Amino acid sequence: MLRTSVLIKVLAAAMMSAMPLLAATLTVEANAQQAPPAADVKIDNFSFGPATLTVPAGTTVTWTNRDDIPHTVVNTDGVFKSKVLDTDEKFSFTFSKPGTYPYFCSIHPKMTGKVVVQ
Repeated sequence: MLRTSVLIKVLAAAMMSAMPLLAATLTVEANAQQAPPAADVKIDNFSFGPATLTVPAGTTVTWTNRDDIPHTVVNTDGVFKSKVLDTDEKFSFTFSKPGTYPYFCSIHPKMTGKVVVQ
């Protein structure tokens, strides 16, 4: 009987000392499984919506053309440039560095927008 209680105490102590390590492992695995940030811009009625989008660094922004005519998404500094997007086509870009990224439609240059990366 004495051996059993000593064994139970030893096992209990081992489990308690392993708990912080197990909790840290679970936290790391949970964080690793989180999806990267994402945001959407809708192209509709000859405009980008929202016109200004503020996102954290690492965010993937996806533009979707909801207009009946083609559009493009072109950064004024040449950082990104889509192909011509027909109705329901999408273009995505991941913003890894903070800064302000103005863009426009090369077919309709009065269409402008901006992504602010923090």
